Amino acid sequence: MVTGPRTLAQVSEGALLAEIFPYFAAHDGLLIGPGDDAAVIATSGSVVATTDAMVRGRDWVDEWSTAADVATKAFTQNVADVAAMGAVPTSLLVTLVADPQTPVQWAVDFARTLGRLAQQSSVAVAGGDLSSAPTGTLMISIAALGDLGGRAPVLRSGARPGDTVAVCGTLGRSAAGLALLQAGAAALTEADGVGAECVAHHLRPTAPVEAGPRAAAAGATAMLDLSDGLLRDGDRIARASGVRLALDSALLRPDTEVLEPVVGGAEPALECVLAGGEEHSLLATFAGELPTGWRPLGRVEEGEGVTLDGVPQAPRGWDHFAG
Repeated sequence: MVTGPRTLAQVSEGALLAEIFPYFAAHDGLLIGPGDDAAVIATSGSVVATTDAMVRGRDWVDEWSTAADVATKAFTQNVADVAAMGAVPTSLLVTLVADPQTPVQWAVDFARTLGRLAQQSSVAVAGGDLSSAPTGTLMISIAALGDLGGRAPVLRSGARPGDTVAVCGTLGRSAAGLALLQAGAAALTEADGVGAECVAHHLRPTAPVEAGPRAAAAGATAMLDLSDGLLRDGDRIARASGVRLALDSALLRPDTEVLEPVVGGAEPALECVLAGGEEHSLLATFAGELPTGWRPLGRVEEGEGVTLDGVPQAPRGWDHFAG
C-alpha cells in the first residue's frame, strides 16, 4: 500500500498536465494554446523574447521557499526583463525538469500560482515542456514574450553624458530579506515592519512592469532590470553605452536608512543597496524629465564604469559562476 504524498513517478505526463492546465486561463492573444506541438500567439509586429531558469539549491532552497514562492520569482524575473526593453509581456512558455520523486502537489502549487499571476497581468501561459531528472534535481525555466506595440526597444547602449540615472522601485530589499533568512529563526521572529517586507520581497518579489513601456514612451535612453545588483547592472549600461554612471549617495539615503535597523548598520545597508540582487526594479537613463514613479540616483558622464560620490566602484553583485 502506497502512503504519503503522490510523487511525479506515480502519475503519467498526461495526468500531470491534466492537473496543471486548468490553472492556465484562456487569453485573447493566444490563438492556439497548450495541447499542440507549438503555441500560436498574436502579435502587432516586433516581439521581445527572454528566458530565465531557476535551479533548486542554487536559486532557491526548500528550507524557506515554497512552490508558490518559486513561481512568483520565476514569473517576476521574466516579465521584468520584457518590461526593461519597453515591451508589454504577453505570453510565457514554462519548462519543469524534476526528479520523479518530486511531490505532485509541488507542481500543482507552482502551476496554480503562475496561472494566477499571469491572469492578473493579462499574460498567457502558452505551453512548455516536462522532463524527468536525476535524484534531487528540480529546475524551472520560463521563456517570456512581449509586444513592443510599434515602439523601438530600449537597449542598454543608449545612455549619453548629461542623462539622468533613475530607478523605479525599491533598492536593497531583497538582499536584506535574504540576510534575515540566512540568519535563521531568531532573526525572522524579530523581523517586523520593514524587515518582514524585505523577507516577503525576497521570497515573492514584484516588479514595476507597467513602468517599462511608460519609460520607453517618455524617451528612456537605456534601461534594464535590476536582477544582479545596482553596481553590476549599472556597469552593464556603462559598458554598453561607453559612459560612466555617477551615483550620488545622498540620493540613495532613503533606501539605505530604512534598511539600517534591518541589517544592523549603515555599511551593510549600503552594501544591500549597491550589490543586492533579485530586486527587479527598473534602472534607466533619461535625457529629459523623469516619468511619474521614477526618482534620480545620479548622472551619466564621460568616462567608464560606475562611481559613488566620485569614487570608482567594482561591479559587484550576483554572478552565476564567480565565487
